Amino acid sequence: MDRKRALKIGAPVAAALVVAAIGLRAVLHRDDPAPTYETAPVTRGRVASVVTASGTLSPLVTVQVGSQVSGRIQWLGADFNSRVKKGQVIAKIDPSLFDSALEQARANEVAAVAAVQGAEATLADARRQNDRNQTLAAKKLVAQADADTALAKMQSAEADLSAAKARVAQMKAARLQAQTNLDYTTITSPINGVVIARDVDVGQTVAASLQAPTIFELAEDLAKMEVHTSVAESDVGRVTQGMPVQFTVDAYAGEKFAGIVKEVRYSPKTVQNVVTYDAVVSVENSELKLRPGMTADVSFVVEELPDTLMVPNTALRFRPPGAAAPSGAGAPGAGAPRGAGAPGASAPRDGGGSRGNASPGAIADRRGDAAGAVVPAGGPKPAGDAAPGAGPDAPRRARRAVWVLQDDGTPKQVQVQVGPSDGKNTAVVGGDLAEGDRVITGLSGGDAQGQGSRPTQPQRGPPRFL
Repeated sequence: MDRKRALKIGAPVAAALVVAAIGLRAVLHRDDPAPTYETAPVTRGRVASVVTASGTLSPLVTVQVGSQVSGRIQWLGADFNSRVKKGQVIAKIDPSLFDSALEQARANEVAAVAAVQGAEATLADARRQNDRNQTLAAKKLVAQADADTALAKMQSAEADLSAAKARVAQMKAARLQAQTNLDYTTITSPINGVVIARDVDVGQTVAASLQAPTIFELAEDLAKMEVHTSVAESDVGRVTQGMPVQFTVDAYAGEKFAGIVKEVRYSPKTVQNVVTYDAVVSVENSELKLRPGMTADVSFVVEELPDTLMVPNTALRFRPPGAAAPSGAGAPGAGAPRGAGAPGASAPRDGGGSRGNASPGAIADRRGDAAGAVVPAGGPKPAGDAAPGAGPDAPRRARRAVWVLQDDGTPKQVQVQVGPSDGKNTAVVGGDLAEGDRVITGLSGGDAQGQGSRPTQPQRGPPRFL
């Protein structure tokens, strides 16, 4: 009996509490503003997918001009930025010691020549005595021992003459060496170019005992230069020879320079466990604005569409609260990036958009947003169709979903084929989108802040158009 009485009393009380809670909730949410869709227009323009790297400008040919002899710098014929021609005298080392060494070598050569003349005279006398003794020995007029002694003297004189002639050759070589060292005191330019560095001053002594000291550094032609860039191993597969390049330097803010990839070298560079490869970019510098050593911020243009429809990247990540995931998004082979559609995944923030609920498969990974490639570098191509009219070698395009705000204020899902991205906008190469359509990029007001965790609340009136 007590249990039945409790049920009769508690049931009306519980019902009253539920009604009160519903009424309180209605009162609390009565003044909440309706959510507002943030939109952006579909525009037309240029979209390019790029790989970024940094590098240093350098001339095509750089020559360090040094000295092969030691001495004091007596004269300099060039300075910074001087234009020089091949064979032009650009520096001179004090030749006094080398002149003395040359004169000594010449004197030694003359003495050696005189010694040859003396050896020839001695040999001639030894031959006469040998001939005489051999004749007398044949007639038994002198002892055979005297004849043998005369023969030995002649042979010794012949050896002395050969040694004297060799001595002349040695002295001649020493003279030529002294002459060469004297010639090295006059330093000439090996190429036509520009002096970009001077490392000595007049009166300074240079020592060339173990290594040739550098006096000048010459650049052959500053009208043609190179940029040596360090490309990360994750991006090097997308950089190929002949690829167009754009880069900027701090000296000319806002101005872009063009170049072409000359080669991608196979030799890796490892710094703090980071592997990079040297991609050499050829640059025309006819106006001589670019200088050696400048730091260049390089963008390798992997894919470019000069005139295409494009939408903000935030539009590809937006999904209205409570909406089902678009068909095929996140499915294997549907072009969804890695990790998309994982439980608890949230949309990354964009500079101009509000935080929105991202659909599974619509969250672009970092490489897709930054470098603009829907397909990860070196990975398999996503499933999808090629751009209309594209050839058999055209890249296959991924299918993505965007939401378009209709005239009645309701969102409509549209399937599109996307192309490259520049990190802010993504090209649309197929689908039912037209220039000027308003794509939804996010929500503001109402339940926009909690749309990722709370169920969708009924809206009071149609959303407002921004």
